[in-house]
Amino acid sequence: MPPAAHSTPPNVGQYVRSQRRSRGLTLEELANRSGVSKSMLSQIERDQTNPTLATVWRLCDSLGVSVESFLGQDERVEAIEVLTAHATPSIRSADGGCELRILGPLNLGGQMEWYDMRAQCDAELVSQPHDAGTVEHLTVLDGVLVVESGGERRTLEVGETARYRADRPHAIRNEGDRPARALLVVILGRS
Repeated sequence: MPPAAHSTPPNVGQYVRSQRRSRGLTLEELANRSGVSKSMLSQIERDQTNPTLATVWRLCDSLGVSVESFLGQDERVEAIEVLTAHATPSIRSADGGCELRILGPLNLGGQMEWYDMRAQCDAELVSQPHDAGTVEHLTVLDGVLVVESGGERRTLEVGETARYRADRPHAIRNEGDRPARALLVVILGRS
């Protein structure tokens, strides 16, 4: 029988602060160990931002805990694991118009991530560069999306896939007159 689904998301900020303090680490020391900036750590601990899976993975690695235990998940592997729709974690863009449902397993954080992306009209997901060598793959399932990376701009329609470098500033925008949906796969490089 699969483990019971969590009805509320884990409090990542509280967990990071608790783990950091229990190890006697300052924000600066954890930043140096993890490669996550001190200002980002402070925002995470104050629940002012949702960290990416790559960031969670780095923090877990530097604190010596598994991603599963970090998020309060059972580490057993079931023959068939089912994650209910309401238990699938999600993150939102800064403008609130894009929702990314995290579909990939947590143990792949830092290597590969995939998301069900939904973008309202005039919404945008603007990202700073990820680690060197990171590539994103965006397949439009409904609507029209615009991708920008490396000074180039491409419009994607249903069924089209864009592959682009994500180790530079990049963005996904819905400039259309209806919501859009896409599958976003991120293959992370290593710094």
